[in-house]
Amino acid sequence: MRYHLFLVAALLIISVSSCNQTTSNTPVNRDTVIIQVKKEYLSAPLVSNIYTADPSAHVFNGRIYIYPSHDTATGAKEDNLGGHFDMRDYHILSMDSIGGVVTDHGVALDIKNVSWASRQMWAPDAAFSNGKYYLYFPVKNKQGIFQIGVAVSNRPEGPFTAEPSPISNSYSIDPCIFKDDDGKFYMYFGGIWGGQLQHWNNNTYDSSAKNRNASEIAILPRIAKLNPNMKSLGEEVKEIKIVDKEGKLFTEKDNDKRFFEAAWMFKFKGKYYFTYSTGDTHYLCYATGNNPYGPFTYQGVLLKPVDGWTNHHSIIEFKKKWYLFYHDVQLSGKTHLRNVKVVEMKINEDGSIQTLHSYK
Repeated sequence: MRYHLFLVAALLIISVSSCNQTTSNTPVNRDTVIIQVKKEYLSAPLVSNIYTADPSAHVFNGRIYIYPSHDTATGAKEDNLGGHFDMRDYHILSMDSIGGVVTDHGVALDIKNVSWASRQMWAPDAAFSNGKYYLYFPVKNKQGIFQIGVAVSNRPEGPFTAEPSPISNSYSIDPCIFKDDDGKFYMYFGGIWGGQLQHWNNNTYDSSAKNRNASEIAILPRIAKLNPNMKSLGEEVKEIKIVDKEGKLFTEKDNDKRFFEAAWMFKFKGKYYFTYSTGDTHYLCYATGNNPYGPFTYQGVLLKPVDGWTNHHSIIEFKKKWYLFYHDVQLSGKTHLRNVKVVEMKINEDGSIQTLHSYK
């Protein structure tokens, strides 16, 4: 737990008086009192045997499965592009109920078993189709460019076997796989800065491309429908528009609302909810639309900033309640050694979501 120390100066003024007489130059004693104020977290880490982050949660066969990143202290140099987030494998977690015992199923996929990968296995996601489970993961290829791979298993906890090549025409990070009511699957993805999305314009890589200036339109997340084989994209990658209530796109200076990374899609009462992280301002936000491609209109904040630099989340419905999975750094206090958590999320009758704070 973290503590704030507040110094309260207590002034003890001693007055000495007698009948109609007041003593001047009364001595003043100043005693410094230390008060410890405990910061109480909203929820507890799901596991403490390993460091975990970026939890993508799903309900398979009536059980909750969580597909997180696996943070490790590899000694990689820290930089603004996340070079110290040097993850090398994935562990799958599962539990029968919220608050129940969490099982760590061990290594589900190791980077050494991905022939085309070089380093940094970042935030994954998973899906079930065709009687198989599919793990989607971003990792840098041999040229240091992020692409998205897919691995297959007969079980939700793995182990998973990676395809020999990344998904053709995929790029950047943070894949989110969404199954619509008609059975079609879509992949949402992208992340700026370390996630390299700023280098991709019209689906073409430009190593010289820079981050947007404050007055420029913010970089947009991406979407593509998956083919029925779940291993390839069924269409050209498209941009997703996130707009304000007047229908205007956000500029880069609107960094408390614009997209940075961590796309997650869910549906409620026929509406599509596109949720995401603002990155450098540390908010989890949501926007709504009428179809999976958007445009999505910004609605508000899901979760206020947590301890640590990043946040990355997922949202599921389980036993008629909604839950938000996220991470912070309660266990380590270090930005690259995180821990996943879960908290109930309240959706109002009008479809708005009640903002959560990271502390009680």
